[in-house]
Amino acid sequence: MTPDEERDEQFYRDTESIAFPKLDDRQLALLEPLGERRILKRGDLVYKAGQRDLGLTIVLCGEIEAFEERDGTEQVLATARERDFMGDVAMLQGTSALASARVTSPECEILYIPAANLRRAFAELPSVSGTIVNALIMRRRRLRRDPEFAGLRVLAARGAREGHQLDDFLDKNHIPHRLIEFESEQGQALSKRLHLTSRDLPVLITPAGNPLRKPSLREVAQVVGLLRPLAFENETEIMADLAIVGAGPAGLAAAVYAASEGLKTVVLESYAPGGQAGSSSLIENFFGFPTGISGGDLTWLAQLQAYRFGAKFSTPSQALSLQYGDGADEYRACLQVDGCGAVLRAKSVLIATGADYRRLDAEGREQFEGMGVYYAATALEGRICRGATVVVVGSGNSAGQAAMFLSDGAAKVLLVVRGDDLSKMSTYLSRRVEACASIEILFHTEVRKMSGGKMLEEAALENTKTGERRVVRTPAIFSMIGANPCTEWLPGEIERDDKGFIKTGTDVVNAPAWKGNGRQPGPLETSVPNIFAAGDVRSGSVKRCAAAVGEGGMAIAGVQIALAASAERS
Repeated sequence: MTPDEERDEQFYRDTESIAFPKLDDRQLALLEPLGERRILKRGDLVYKAGQRDLGLTIVLCGEIEAFEERDGTEQVLATARERDFMGDVAMLQGTSALASARVTSPECEILYIPAANLRRAFAELPSVSGTIVNALIMRRRRLRRDPEFAGLRVLAARGAREGHQLDDFLDKNHIPHRLIEFESEQGQALSKRLHLTSRDLPVLITPAGNPLRKPSLREVAQVVGLLRPLAFENETEIMADLAIVGAGPAGLAAAVYAASEGLKTVVLESYAPGGQAGSSSLIENFFGFPTGISGGDLTWLAQLQAYRFGAKFSTPSQALSLQYGDGADEYRACLQVDGCGAVLRAKSVLIATGADYRRLDAEGREQFEGMGVYYAATALEGRICRGATVVVVGSGNSAGQAAMFLSDGAAKVLLVVRGDDLSKMSTYLSRRVEACASIEILFHTEVRKMSGGKMLEEAALENTKTGERRVVRTPAIFSMIGANPCTEWLPGEIERDDKGFIKTGTDVVNAPAWKGNGRQPGPLETSVPNIFAAGDVRSGSVKRCAAAVGEGGMAIAGVQIALAASAERS
C-alpha cells in the first residue's frame, strides 16, 4: 500500500462515525412532525441519480443501499439500516443526486421529510441539523476522495483547453467527477461503448451514463443543478429582499447573515463561489484556523452555511445591468441577469463582484491561458507541476501562498518579482518564502515571452536592471499580480474612484441621490440608497479575506437600517 493509500484508509476510518451517525430518540421525535411514514418493498427506488430537491429519508426498519451505475455494472456506496439516513450535500444545496438508492430488504419503513420541511429543520432545529449537516459534508468529502466513485465524468483529449475548463469548473464548485483522457485505455473503451469520437469532445457523462457532447458551462451547471430557475414557471420576475452579486468571501458572509436574519436572499455567481480567496491553496492567517484552511474549503463551507439558512444561489449567473427606480415600489432595484431566466427585482442590492485577475504582458500569453498560465494554485494545478520547475509572478500574499504550496511538489519554484522586496507580503509569509530552499526569488524580473506546443513549455524571463534574459523550461506560470474591479456593468450613478472601485459611506454623502433623502449613507452604502458594496470591489477595502468577510456581515446591518427607513417612508 502506498503512503497516499494509507492516508486515505486512515481518513475513512477517522471519519466513519461523522459520516454515518445514527439518529437518537430525541432527534427522531423532533423530525417526526415534519415528515410522513411510508412502507416500501424490496427493489423500490428511493431516489435516482440526477434527481433534485431531495428530501431526507430516515430508515425506521429494513435496509436501503445507495449505489452508482457505471458502464453496465453497479457499485454499492453505502447501506442504511435502522436510524440511518440517506443523502449527501446535494440534499442541502438542492443540486442533483450523484447516486441512486433502493430498498434491499423484503420490507422497509421510512420517515420521509420533504425538502422544504428539511430546510426548516436545518434552520430551526440545531440539535438535529448539526448531526445531519456534518454527515452530509463528510460524505461529500469521502466521495471526492474515493477512487472507486466515478460520479460525473469528463472525457477530453489530453491537454485540451476545453476539457481543462470543465474539470476546473466542476472542481471549484465541489462536484465529484473524474477527468478521463480520450487517448487512455479507459477513455477508448468508454468512447467505444458510448459511440463517441474525437469530434464529440469534450463530453460530460452524467451519473446515469448519458453523454453530453461539447457542453457549455451553463449546460453542465444545469445537469448538476447549480444553475437553477430562481422564478417559478411562467414568472418573468424574481422578488427578493436582498440580491447579492458575487459569491466571494464578502458575498458569502452577507448571504449567511442575511438569510439567518430572515431576509429573502438571492446570490448570483458568474463561475464558482469563493472568488480569489477560493483559489488560495492555504490561508494561514484566517481567524479560528490555527493550522490554516484552503480557500476552497473555507468558502464552500460558508456557502453550505448560507444554504442551510435558506439563501438561494444560481451559478453561473451574471448580472448584466442594474437599474434603480425612484417610485414608491419597494422592489426598486432591477437586475438583468444572464443565466437565471428572469429579471431579478430586489429591495436592496449588495455588489460583491470582487476583481478580475490582471494578465501578464508577455508575448504568447493568450495561447496558454488555462494551458500553462494559471491564476490559482490548487491541487488540480499542483498535479501538473509535480517534479517540474514552475514560475510564480507577484509579490503579495497570494503569490507567497502559491509559491509555498507548489514548493511541496515542484522541483523548483521561481518567484518573479517586479520590484526589489516582498513588503506587500505578510511578514510571516515572506520569511517562510525566503527560508524555503526550493524557492528562488528573482527581483527586478518580468516574464517577456511564453512558448510551446499545445501546452506551455518555456518562458523567457528578463532582469529589468541588467537586461539579462533567462529561458526556463516550465509547464506552468502562476500570475498573482493583482486584479481590476468588476464594475463595468454598473450604471454611472454608482460613483467610483479613479481606478474603478466603488465609493461608499462618507465619500458619497454629496451624491445627488442622497440630497433630501432624510438619512446619511451607511458606511458601505453607495451613491445610490439601498445599494451596497463590500469586499475587494469597494474603494478603500483592505483586500484581505477576513476583511471581506467582515464587510459582508457589516453590510447586512446597513441593509436592515435601509429597509427599515424605506418601510417608514412608505
